[in-house]
Amino acid sequence: MHSSKKIIFTNGCFDILHRGHYELLAFCKTMGRVTVGLNSDESIRRLKGPSRPVNRESDRIFALECCRYVDEVIIFDEDTPIKIITELKPDVIVKGSDYKIKDVVGANLAQVVLFPFVAGISTSNLISKMGLEL
Repeated sequence: MHSSKKIIFTNGCFDILHRGHYELLAFCKTMGRVTVGLNSDESIRRLKGPSRPVNRESDRIFALECCRYVDEVIIFDEDTPIKIITELKPDVIVKGSDYKIKDVVGANLAQVVLFPFVAGISTSNLISKMGLEL
């Protein structure tokens, strides 16, 4: 049984937190209680290659838990967060506008809201600016 506050779910790697992440999380918070599905280190390596993540899982969890917009962080090791979504039964799933609603994992289980992408801000851009070879 849900409390009166809607359960809002978003997910991702959240490897190097930047303004785009904070804006997304703040947007989620305006709608209710925010649960973040966080890719495990192993799932990030599968998705992004052996040099990622930059920050290990425990540090990414800590950073997200310190964010006032986040109520809960759940790690997942699978390639998608469908298991969390099925168990959590969120009211709303929020993804960046680089997604199409029909392609969002769990779109058949909850309302999907797309957050307008913050142009030019991404973890990949930050890594590139730092001159790191990842």
